[in-house]
Amino acid sequence: MKISTKGRYGLRAMVDLAVNSVSDHVSLNSIAESQGISVSYLEQVFSVLRKAGLVKSIKGAQGGYVLGDNPRNITVGMILRTLEGDLTVVDGEEKDLYDNMQLCIKKNVWDKMNACISEIVDSITLEDLIDEYHKLKGSDNYIYYI
Repeated sequence: MKISTKGRYGLRAMVDLAVNSVSDHVSLNSIAESQGISVSYLEQVFSVLRKAGLVKSIKGAQGGYVLGDNPRNITVGMILRTLEGDLTVVDGEEKDLYDNMQLCIKKNVWDKMNACISEIVDSITLEDLIDEYHKLKGSDNYIYYI
């Protein structure tokens, strides 16, 4: 499994939105500029996120986006599945699982890998990422006295 540009950029944009929409909506231009992503690409990504209810759009000249729910209720898994689809490591099901070797590999490798991936992405919320971002950002603000 490889996360596409859509998934990587979409997750970055959602974290940016979560960090910056605390009291107000955020324009796609603002997210595009801060993340180095084209506005037209973000429009496509946010269209999918909006349809899934992960973001809400505000129309008008001063419009923009806000999160569709509290950051503690939106997981990385929700975002990635919305943008990427299924997060499995092997595309499709094995054609003939009557073969003991294929069944053995499926149960002991692919199913376990899928379960671990799901467990990780479903355990990380936007709130977790916001908190970690603020910690990292705070560590950049050293004051040097000479």
